[in-house]
Order: sequence, then structure tokens, then C-alpha cells
Amino acid sequence: MTDPLSRTSALADRHRALGSGLEDWNGMGTAWSYATDPNDEHDAVREKVGMFDMSPLKKILVRGPDAMASLNHLTTRDLTRLAPGQAAYLSVLTEKGTMADDAIVYNLGEDEWMIVHGSGDTSALLDASAKGRDVTAVFTDALHNISVQGPLSATLLQAAGADDIASLAYFHHRACELFGCSIRISRTGYSGERGYELFVDEADAGAVWDGLAAAGAMPCSFSALDILRIEAGLLFYGYDMNDTHTPWEVGLGFTVSRKKPAFRGRSALFAAEGREALRNVGLRVDMAEAAPGGAQLYQDERPVGVVNSPCWSRRLGQSLALAHVTPDIATGGRLTLRGDGVEASATVIALPLHDPQKSRTRG
Repeated sequence: MTDPLSRTSALADRHRALGSGLEDWNGMGTAWSYATDPNDEHDAVREKVGMFDMSPLKKILVRGPDAMASLNHLTTRDLTRLAPGQAAYLSVLTEKGTMADDAIVYNLGEDEWMIVHGSGDTSALLDASAKGRDVTAVFTDALHNISVQGPLSATLLQAAGADDIASLAYFHHRACELFGCSIRISRTGYSGERGYELFVDEADAGAVWDGLAAAGAMPCSFSALDILRIEAGLLFYGYDMNDTHTPWEVGLGFTVSRKKPAFRGRSALFAAEGREALRNVGLRVDMAEAAPGGAQLYQDERPVGVVNSPCWSRRLGQSLALAHVTPDIATGGRLTLRGDGVEASATVIALPLHDPQKSRTRG
């Protein structure tokens, strides 16, 4: 756990000016809402371009001859296959083979790496994986993260000076200049749209944010981000997964390199395969608003699951959710949802709910 508001974004005053109360997430005051409608922010990302201050994510710089070996023990992907300039989304496991966190690892070249994670136990587990190795792991808030997302994101960044940005491949990154500031730009995001994450020194974060806003990127809140990522079937640690769930149960089996010989939790992970107690699914709920988080799901009065991440999508005109259900509940199954005095029917639908082919993200 990170102490509430023990971390500060260099953009905090800009968030306040936009109407944010800077609620806590991951120890940092976070723009969960602005004075603008989150549905309008959501539309900006789906139609044009929006930006988010993702600095509450934790950044750890890992350096030294054993940097890759330490991260390789920590995570489920085979990082020996990750070249400089590439990144990978992956799982961080407990010794029991369950989800301690999810993260993105970046190969910066010359025995330098970066791992970016949310509210799980990555930092402590990295320290354990690095013990006895020739490596240093340094947490930094001096590096801020501005996420620029939407179908016009490449056009906007190219016009702002990020030369040939359209050629940057998915999950690749490189150093460049933007608005006269040195940044690292990564073709990643959390929106289900084409997008980029900008890693920028805190001293330059305000200039980059202001430049993006002047160029037409709409400042967007985490409330809008929640709608976007639920539509895209993207998980939020602590809501859609925790340390009681295996990657197999929450749909993250693709993050596991099966031929990788050793990583924390490997034996327990593969022993648990085929013994899943639940699966992660999408729901379409017959309501005209977001379903209650934590609502219970039933089939013929039999308890079969729980709602983890609900939202109302104005754009789709639907009440949607990510949920856990027992493995026997098939896509297309009809369920009854009950919680907070609400009862409604719901249908299990395939993930992702938005852009199933991921052509908008990867195209």
C-alpha cells in the first residue's frame, strides 16, 4: 500500500483548474473527474484525441548487468526476446502462481530497463528478484506519464514535432523531442484506440501538457478512462484481478511464456492450469445506468459470479461490465444481477466489447 497523497503530480494545479478534486489513487492525487462530462471526454478519445495524466502509475528504472535477469525472474514473459526499443505487457506472480500485479516492461538498451505498474506488489517482488544480483532498481516520480489516445493521436503528435511517429510499431518506443522537451514516446495505452504514452521529466510535464491541449488534445479524467477500458476489456488490478486469481482465470494466459524455464510462481501456475474456479467475462446489463459494483450474479437462483467493473456507455447506449463467473457459464448465457436494491437481467458477451479485432489499437 502507498500512503494516501504521498506522491504529487507536477500537473496537479492544471487538474484543479479543470475541476478535479484530486482523489487518491496509488498515493497520488488523481483526476478522477473534471468539470467536463466524462462521456464527452470518452467521445473525444473515440473520435479525435484525448489525454490523461497517468503519472500515478509507478515507474522503476532497473539498471546493471543483471537487470534483465532480475526482471525475467519477476515476470511471466521471456524478456530475452525483448530487443531495445520494445516493450511487453506481462503478469507479476506470487509464489502461489497468482496475480501480484500486471505491468509493462521497456527495454531501454545498454542494460537499462523500466517497469511501469499500478497498485500491486511489483516493487517488493522486484527487490526480492534482484537480491544478490548486480542490479539497481530505483523508483522515480521525476518521470511523469502523459497518455495521448485516439484515432488522431499520431497526426497531432506528428504536427507537434514527433517526427515519423506513424511508423512507430505497437509496443515499441523511442526517445524524441516534443515542444522542445526530451521525452520517450511509447506506442501503448489503455483505451482501445491507437495511442501513445509520453514519458517526460516532471519539470517539462506542464509544457508538454499545455502544448498538447493547445494542439487539440482534450484533457480526460479517469472516469472517462474507466468507460474506455471496460469497453476494450482491459483489466484494472484490484478490481478485475487480485492475488487470489491466476492468469488463466482472468484471461491473461497470453502473458505467460510457456517455454521460459524459470520465474516466480511458475510451478504453481502450471499446476493450476485447467483447475480454474472462475473466468473473466463481459456483460451487457438490461439497465439504463451503470450496474452496482459488487452486484451478485445468478443463474436459476444459483450464485455464479460477481460484477467487478461496471459502466454506462452513452456512446453505445448500453450498461456494460466486466465480471467473474463460474467456468460453466457460456458466452450468451442469461443471468440475473442483484445488488444495492437493483435487480436486472444480464447477458454474457465476448471480450473485448469494443473493436473485437483490435484493428483500431494496432492499425
